[in-house]
Amino acid sequence: MKIKEIRKLSDAELTKKITELKKTLFDLRMKHATGSLDKPSDLRNTRKAVARMKTVLKERQNGKVD
Repeated sequence: MKIKEIRKLSDAELTKKITELKKTLFDLRMKHATGSLDKPSDLRNTRKAVARMKTVLKERQNGKVD
């Protein structure tokens, strides 16, 4: 998900998306541990998506708006 798309979401939607991605990340970690992960890049991409969303939320809390 691109940063422009993330910034269009409301705070509630962002929080919901973060929760969903964290569950997905957990599942990916379990697959990686058992050796059944098809695309290891999914781990990295999911982790970065969560970080982007958290960054946007933190910017909004601090009053920094672009």
